[in-house]
Amino acid sequence: MIKSMTGFATVTRDDDQATVSVTIRSVNHRYLDLQVRIPQSLAAIEPELRALVSALVTRGRVELSLALQLRQPPGVEVEFNDELGRALESALDRARAQGLVAGPLTAGDLLRVPQALLIREKPVEADEALQQALARCARSAVADAVADLDSMRITEGQHVQADLTRRCTQVADIVERIAVGADEGRAALELRLADRVAELRAGLQVDEGAVAQEIVRTAARSDISEEVARFRGHVSHLTTLVDAPEPCGRKLDFLLQEMNREVNTMGSKADGLRVSEFVIAAKAELEKMREQVQNVE
Repeated sequence: MIKSMTGFATVTRDDDQATVSVTIRSVNHRYLDLQVRIPQSLAAIEPELRALVSALVTRGRVELSLALQLRQPPGVEVEFNDELGRALESALDRARAQGLVAGPLTAGDLLRVPQALLIREKPVEADEALQQALARCARSAVADAVADLDSMRITEGQHVQADLTRRCTQVADIVERIAVGADEGRAALELRLADRVAELRAGLQVDEGAVAQEIVRTAARSDISEEVARFRGHVSHLTTLVDAPEPCGRKLDFLLQEMNREVNTMGSKADGLRVSEFVIAAKAELEKMREQVQNVE
């Protein structure tokens, strides 16, 4: 089964505590390159979220983003600004020494000073029950997003597989035509060589058997039967690969390079204009197949 490396999914999950929004997208890449962006409050479960992705995605550049919106703040923390308090006390001590003020600094005096109290929201980590609830929600949302992404990659992969299968059938047919054309070209070459030898040996004593063998050896240099046989084997292998359950992108890329190499050899050995045209057509189809395979997991 072929999977595309391109996909996109988004999932929003609501519960009593918060709304979790997950976006995941993937593009082609040589290896699995997973980028994760999540709130600091969920940093502890990042390895689990990565595992959810890598369980279904083995190759591609994947970007996972998770946004968190709490329905209610987890509470506040109030602290006295110690540094400001010490500075005020020091200033008052100097003022008392100069007789400018009298009496101690009271709590009421402090509360009237801007920024005397530091008020901040409690971190989510401070509420263990809340953190666990958010983690459960995040895991669920990410799992669903990854499943949706995988489904999209499978669907696109089915289109790619159909296209590869169709093109493979076409190029296999072209190679069979190359084989027929090469056989015809080799037979024609033998006739031309025989005619040429007949012209050159006029009036000479020659070994007819040796001449015939040399003609056959010369014509055999244009024999592409081995290349055609290997190409047929590659076609069979490709058909098996695209139906296999495991990722096959790299194997397909290598196999198509081998198929292209065999066609190049056929073109260099075989003779005839029609063969050259078939070789060009086969190479064009193989190049289109390689372009498709670059996006296969």
